[in-house]
Amino acid sequence: MPKKKVTVVETVATPSTAPRPRLHKLRVSNFRCIGSNPIEVELDDIVVLVGPNNAGKSSILRAYEVVMLHGSKLGELSIDDFPNGKVSPDQLPTIELETIVYDKTAPGERWVRTDASNGEMYVREKWTWPKVGAPERVGWEVSENKWHEKEVPWGAANVAQARRPEPHRIGAFDSPDKQAEETAKLLKEALTARVKELGKKKSDGETTLGQSAYIGLMETVRKLQTEIAEDAKKALAAIETELSHTISNVFPGYTVSFDPRAEDDIEKCISLFKADPIIRMGPSGDHQSTIDRQGSGARRTLLWAALRILSEQRAGKTESGSDKPHLLLMDEPEICLHPNAIREARKVLYDLPKDGNWQVMVTTHSPVFIDLSRDNTSIVRVERSACGEVRGTTIFRPKKAQLSDDDKECLKLLNLCDPYVAEFFFGGRTILVEGDTEYTAFNYIISNEPDKFKDLHIVRARGKATIRSLCKILKQFDVPFGILHDSDMPTIKRSGRDIGNPAWTMNIEIFNTIKDQIENRKVRLLASLPNFELAYFGKEVRDEKPVTAWETLKKNGDARKKISDLLMALLDLNATPPEGAVAWTSLDQLKEKLHSAGHL
Repeated sequence: MPKKKVTVVETVATPSTAPRPRLHKLRVSNFRCIGSNPIEVELDDIVVLVGPNNAGKSSILRAYEVVMLHGSKLGELSIDDFPNGKVSPDQLPTIELETIVYDKTAPGERWVRTDASNGEMYVREKWTWPKVGAPERVGWEVSENKWHEKEVPWGAANVAQARRPEPHRIGAFDSPDKQAEETAKLLKEALTARVKELGKKKSDGETTLGQSAYIGLMETVRKLQTEIAEDAKKALAAIETELSHTISNVFPGYTVSFDPRAEDDIEKCISLFKADPIIRMGPSGDHQSTIDRQGSGARRTLLWAALRILSEQRAGKTESGSDKPHLLLMDEPEICLHPNAIREARKVLYDLPKDGNWQVMVTTHSPVFIDLSRDNTSIVRVERSACGEVRGTTIFRPKKAQLSDDDKECLKLLNLCDPYVAEFFFGGRTILVEGDTEYTAFNYIISNEPDKFKDLHIVRARGKATIRSLCKILKQFDVPFGILHDSDMPTIKRSGRDIGNPAWTMNIEIFNTIKDQIENRKVRLLASLPNFELAYFGKEVRDEKPVTAWETLKKNGDARKKISDLLMALLDLNATPPEGAVAWTSLDQLKEKLHSAGHL
């Protein structure tokens, strides 16, 4: 008996009450280097994939992209995408996707699973490649609790794709031409959308671009050219301003100009602008060159800046009335960026989901891109075992951990305390400190006074011997830097008797290493009497020193001022160190200062 045709009537959910459609879970097996043991990634707003090279991180990004391109040549697999480069019936490439949807009727109620705990609705699909080329797609039928043999949610691939986040892939080593082409395409789309939007706005008794350009296109060519030029200027100025603002955060002093090259003869081309717009970038007021002549870091930064512009301004909407969701898939965003630019890039990427339309999945080899203090971040470690098996493990997910505010404060501390000893190679002002407590306290002050302490690297040496070694490196740069260390005591007790303290004698080795630089006023050397905690907080601390420093500075304004003054004294040779800190040139002088302070 032929099946009765069912007409699905779609109800519209309001954006204010409907859950935002987004990718929830990705499951991949037998795809490229990923074997039969599936990799499962549960997505948050931000997912950071970490792990060694060739562990399968980029394959995970490609997996989502390829299912979203189902129905086109780009959604087909080659033999190289199959395990071991061959088609094996028991090892077919398989990708499963679970998407959060905003109403039941669009995919069909039998495909929708509702989570009783949060009310969100999930649709599950699976793509399998039985041979080289296009995949077979099926849906999970909730009522039957199994994969259907042939049928799918939503129907045709292009209809289903409109319901899922649209992927934007930025590869680690895309060519300059490809990056420039992709950026220009995105900006052209954003500009065209803005011009059209301007055309839709009208006032009483006024003929607008929307009426003259889009309804009577061929009949009013000359008028169209004039109106496009005027409206494009307004849209173009807005886009250039936003792009320049984003770029200047990463490349200070840079601005962006975008020439859409409006057609002189619109009769020969129905598009508003040429297919090859020109993007130029460079220092404000100086020569600006095309994007393909920019450095790799500038090209990649401009590309995801364009994506953000597009996410906020594009005209595309889902049929539910909600803005179409997007997923940024980016390999190693830290590539070709200066360490300071990496931190700014991280902020832009982490802020991208704030508008509710974006999710971000990145691979990285830089700890800078892992911000554990965020509520919306999952960290997934992808590893390859000794036998070649790829495994993926979510090692941090805030929602499941149920972090309290105090937990998050501690994680912020952890972020600040990650060691970046080699940052001083890249310029800026440098201060060497001995341990975790000083490192934590100074970074707390910097985070609360960012304008006062810009471009400053606090390098945690983790011991006086390492301070001496780092001094030998830093003085080769012939630039000023500061050093803070504990004076310690001349003797310590061992087995009930006083013996010489090795940490005390190491003081003079530090001094001798930089004696010439001190005399030439290139280095500021300060000692805390006898240690950081006693000198500035007035108490001895045995355990949890960094946490104690953090809590003290949060609650004690006098302590914050003292540490801020100490930091300034390390940067400025003319600044007076606070009580508890002393500039010294000999062990006898240091011992006298300890005696005067009542420590001896």
